Amino acid sequence: MDGIYDEDVCCCALNRIFGFKPKIALALISSLGGASEIFRLGGKELDMLLGADSPARRMISGKTLTESRKELDALYANGCSFTYYGSEDYPVMLKECEDPPVGLYVKSISPPGEVFRKTPALAVVGTRDISDYGKEWCRKITCALCRSEPVPSIVSGLALGTDITAHSSALECGAPTIAVMATGTDTVYPARHREIARRIASTPGCALITDYPPGTPPLQINFLRRNRIIAGLSRATILIESRSKGGGMLTARLAFSYSRDVYALPGRIDDVRSQGCNILIKEKTAETILSEKWLVRSIGLKYRETARKDDPEETLRSVYGDRYGKDRIGTLAEIVLKIRSQRGITVEELASATGLAYKEVLEYTVLLETDGIISTDLLQRCYIRLK
Repeated sequence: MDGIYDEDVCCCALNRIFGFKPKIALALISSLGGASEIFRLGGKELDMLLGADSPARRMISGKTLTESRKELDALYANGCSFTYYGSEDYPVMLKECEDPPVGLYVKSISPPGEVFRKTPALAVVGTRDISDYGKEWCRKITCALCRSEPVPSIVSGLALGTDITAHSSALECGAPTIAVMATGTDTVYPARHREIARRIASTPGCALITDYPPGTPPLQINFLRRNRIIAGLSRATILIESRSKGGGMLTARLAFSYSRDVYALPGRIDDVRSQGCNILIKEKTAETILSEKWLVRSIGLKYRETARKDDPEETLRSVYGDRYGKDRIGTLAEIVLKIRSQRGITVEELASATGLAYKEVLEYTVLLETDGIISTDLLQRCYIRLK
């Protein structure tokens, strides 16, 4: 078959063979001067390099190249791309890592060179079990980054919780976002994120990327390998929430090992979802996030002072405009602002702060909670909730 010794085909084959040990493949490419040279070696030379009984040795063959050629032809026909180590459009930041993937599959309407452009990529990661506090700050931080100059790409892993909040916020703000998958580009996990994956793949500058070939299922071990790409692709990693162990913690530690900046959102010491962040701050692995403005400037971006602030009254008008008049919407907005400024404020404290009767405030908070604008706990403490 024509073109089986093309560099993209050979790197695609090596990516399959040495996916979990890319250092070996990269060392061979560096030593021999190219991926294609590895497949041109004779049997005895390969035996000396890799060992006659090595599984990898047995896979370096013309058959493997033929399969890789067919795979890439099908990939290109479906509008996807493949970028490999050494090509001009391979992410520069990944090249600085000690274990970058040999190749990346890219699903996007933009070419890889535009997806991995010179503007910074920033990772926003954290727990799947994100709290209302974490979701609120994930959105605030992501939107502030998206309104900064230059506008960065928001990188995350398409998972539940923090990841999907970061991707969604970036899309809402009109900023590029990159989802690093632990599957092939043809498999979205979790399945409920298919629609947002479709939006990412069809938005200019955004992309679904992975170093796993098509057909790869969401195995647990794949997520650990995926995290190194998130960390390596990004100038800085921002940890929103994490338990003492978890994927977000692993990504943050990998970023630190790559000499990248790490930032963590501090949380209550009795909240298990903030333990990881607090640990990284204590260890001086991560800097404490003090505010969105502080974070943007610490990363080295320009904070837009004129950035539009969220207007709760405007939001409430869109929800209740056909039901309530201006006065009642104004009262609801006042309550929302109080909750936003004093997270965890109780219904009784709200009544005191607003001068309204307890029963009236209780009615308002029940309404706001029913419509997904706030949440309350058993002690009647109130929190902003983002849909």
